Amino acid sequence: MLRMIAAAMLAALLLPGAVPAQQAEPLRITIDNPNIEPMPIAAPVFIARNAKAAEYASDLVDVMVNDLTGTALFRLIPRAAYISSPARLDATPKFENWRAINADKLIVGSVSMRRGKLTVRFRLWDVPSGTQDGDGLQLVGDRKDWRRLAHKMADAIYSRITGETGYFDTRIVFVAESGPKNRRVKRLAIVDQDGANLRYLTGGNDLVVTPRFDPTSQRVIYLSWATGSPRVFLMNVDTGQREELEHQPGMTFAPRFSPDGSKVVMSLSIGGNTDIYVVPLGTRQRIQVTDSPSIETAPCFSPDGTQIVFESDRSGSQQLYVIPAGGGEARRISFGQGRYATPVWSPRGDLIAFTKQLGGRFYIGVMRPDGSDERLLTASYLDEGPTWAPNGRVLMFFRDTGGAASLPALMSVEITGRNLRRAPLDIPGSDPAWSPLLD
Repeated sequence: MLRMIAAAMLAALLLPGAVPAQQAEPLRITIDNPNIEPMPIAAPVFIARNAKAAEYASDLVDVMVNDLTGTALFRLIPRAAYISSPARLDATPKFENWRAINADKLIVGSVSMRRGKLTVRFRLWDVPSGTQDGDGLQLVGDRKDWRRLAHKMADAIYSRITGETGYFDTRIVFVAESGPKNRRVKRLAIVDQDGANLRYLTGGNDLVVTPRFDPTSQRVIYLSWATGSPRVFLMNVDTGQREELEHQPGMTFAPRFSPDGSKVVMSLSIGGNTDIYVVPLGTRQRIQVTDSPSIETAPCFSPDGTQIVFESDRSGSQQLYVIPAGGGEARRISFGQGRYATPVWSPRGDLIAFTKQLGGRFYIGVMRPDGSDERLLTASYLDEGPTWAPNGRVLMFFRDTGGAASLPALMSVEITGRNLRRAPLDIPGSDPAWSPLLD
């Protein structure tokens, strides 16, 4: 278990020589600007307070910096350029040395270990103003969780500078793929958002698709053909324990949790009709939401649980619709050219991400919940399956470049369309789903 103390660390860290913060306004990044220049930061190796902590002093900083620079909002000034390095955490930095190398932010810290517990203390300084950027922070955790401590540091620094919640102490569940396309092996896998700690959750004996995280916990729901036909399974990704959601009649597609994790919304094909149903996990009694002769699938709740967005061909082509979660009249929200699919509501509630097919290409895009302000962020032979980071600022999806030997890759992009990049993962994968922040 990790613990963060988000207050002044100790009286010794409240420096009498610090410049009052009101003398200058610390630099901030506004991340809505698609043309922003990365902020130069300096991050010396942390001070090791005892010998057992020395092996973590560099690694903690490296993982934290990789998180921050991976956003393209920050760039690390090479350590070879540093004129000095802090000898004590409670010392005021020599700001002239950091201004000389054009650093905007300075991150200093210390690490100690006792009885298998790591204690990390760090401070963020605004170099141009010569002020501390907020209070110092302390993190405590088991030695085996040192990477999570680094991710939590990155979350705190990202939040302090941008004003947005971080998303680094999270995991991705996805379908790991291998083998030729006509004999593709698909296994459920989970990995830290930075590509570390890859772990397989299922074997390759049965087909698995569409894993989705519970927004409130570390459970996933997914479809498996283990019994010969598609069935919905719930799994705790930490223990590996799984259970089958009670058998539903007909074919089942695209299950997804409600925002509070108490219900599952899915598409069921019964009697030739494919409609949207909600299944409370307590009673397991399904509630029909749509009733149409068309194909209605890929449902997703709004963050407040009052509405559901889904895809349907009721207008003659594949489009997006929003309906009250208890049923009622559906309203169409997509009106551009092409076909729309896999809608996913942002955790912030302000956007809906989707896949679009137009002119032989696939796109990942976003629009407002009323269908306005449609923006396409990516384009390729096949871009599909968007999933939101828990702060609603970044999307992950999978891309396939086509061809007999091609394998899908996980990609990410910011909602501004900037920083399109391949996820730091060495194996092919599809159908990603982003976890909530870990406890």
